[in-house]
Amino acid sequence: MPSLVILQNGKAITHKLPEQDVVIGRLPECDLQLDSNMVSRRHAKISRGVKGLQLEDLGSGNGTFLNGKKIDAPVALVHGDRLKLGPILLRYEDSATAKTQPEVQTIPDGPEFDVDLGHEQDTGTIMGTVDNSSGFGLLDVRPEVKLKSIIEISRALAGSPNLETLLPKILDTLFNIFPHADRGCILIKDEATGKMIPRAIKHRHNTGDDSVKLSRTIMNAVIEEKKGILSADAATDSRFEASESISNLTIRSMMCVPLLNLEGEPLGIINIDTQNPVSQFRQEDLDLLLAVAGQAALAYESTRLMVTYAEKQKQDNEMRIARNVQQALLPSEFPELSNYEFYASYEAAQEVGGDYYDIVQLDDDHIFLAFGDVAGKGVPAALVMSRLSSVVRSTVSFTKDAGVVMGEINNHMCAKAVEGRFVTFVIILLNVRENTMTVVNAGHMSPMILKTDKTIEEFSEESVGIPIGVLEDYPYEVVHRSIEPGEIVTIYTDGVSEAMDPQNELYGMEHLRSFIQSAPSNATDLGKAVLADVKRHAAGRPQNDDITLMSFGRT
Repeated sequence: MPSLVILQNGKAITHKLPEQDVVIGRLPECDLQLDSNMVSRRHAKISRGVKGLQLEDLGSGNGTFLNGKKIDAPVALVHGDRLKLGPILLRYEDSATAKTQPEVQTIPDGPEFDVDLGHEQDTGTIMGTVDNSSGFGLLDVRPEVKLKSIIEISRALAGSPNLETLLPKILDTLFNIFPHADRGCILIKDEATGKMIPRAIKHRHNTGDDSVKLSRTIMNAVIEEKKGILSADAATDSRFEASESISNLTIRSMMCVPLLNLEGEPLGIINIDTQNPVSQFRQEDLDLLLAVAGQAALAYESTRLMVTYAEKQKQDNEMRIARNVQQALLPSEFPELSNYEFYASYEAAQEVGGDYYDIVQLDDDHIFLAFGDVAGKGVPAALVMSRLSSVVRSTVSFTKDAGVVMGEINNHMCAKAVEGRFVTFVIILLNVRENTMTVVNAGHMSPMILKTDKTIEEFSEESVGIPIGVLEDYPYEVVHRSIEPGEIVTIYTDGVSEAMDPQNELYGMEHLRSFIQSAPSNATDLGKAVLADVKRHAAGRPQNDDITLMSFGRT
């Protein structure tokens, strides 16, 4: 059954044509309604004639075009014919006659442009090819002409930081360099799909047909072989005699060249053609187009890199702001007590991270310490960390019971938890009057307590519960311990113990324990010494995880 394919907004919508006449227009009662103010209410009609289906204009305001020509009388339709009603493009298809004519396929990915690729057997008559592996062709052929053209296109493209305006400028300049060019298009390879997408189209004359035809075989040869191709008159090629729609294109000659990136790989193609039977392209035109295309490709790559750099700068600036916001969530100063000393340090592996600590003085006798490590790193972990910070601050303002605090924090983090984003967490409620601490551990490494005899004490594994954000209402164990004068407690994330040197050797838990035993006997100096030793061990290897450490002790 014959049909009309509506080409609009990058989509192809097929409308089957029934046996009776089909009126096309803007009115809802039309057999085929086209939603555009430039389409007349009753614009055109497709009816049965002696030679089959025929197209007739119904006195429309903007005219009806068939294969780029405005029609004034009924015209017989042939498979592959292209219709234009206002801004709407349509293609007539008839499976009964399709076998006798070259098949045409439309690229649907370009929402603003319409480019047809011929069938695989549509090779045209290739008159010449030029190797373009260098990106500029042979510069020693007519060097003065090529240099002048390269300078011209360089000036035209200077100061074009926008890719959307750069490509049309390239075509404008090519039309100046090749005054007999009638139509041109630029296709750029989509990095995700690998397909060639139309990005710019130019017509020298307004014929009502904004499409450009391009041989698929020639395009594939240009891309795969990195060669410029000069093709002969398609309208007089014997293989196209059966197709009225192809003959109406009147392409007298065309040139197609690759756009090569900095690595010499095709990033797109430029295709221009002429409909003038007198002024056809010659081999020297192809040489010139290759040279100009090389400069155009460099301009495109430079603009693309500039756009990428600008986007990267914007992202970096946003990440710096995010880093400052995250740093603001951490305590800017620690409690100053005559009998206790506090120290903490946080260094993210990226701009932001998922480690967390907080020190809150609840009253004259109680200090609340929180320390956590969100699973993962980077922005996702930082978002979870910021949520944890607000939950901790709001929870400790209501109670001094460490077990209740941990339970409430866990339940908050379980609500609307992000899958896989749990947090290992330790809270300590320090009573500075009675010199005791209450510890609740949710899946984190045990704090290391440096005793006055230089031995290390750690809490038993039985006292360690599951990370928060995993199981709601989990019963965490509460551990109590007194703090003797001179004892220092150190809490750390795995960024400390798992820091690696260039030989992939871990810093290790045993090394950390032995170093703490030999470290200075005050919290601040001990914490700084541990972090300095971790950097010494890494020996310049980039940090692969957030490094956070907290130490406090009774003086």
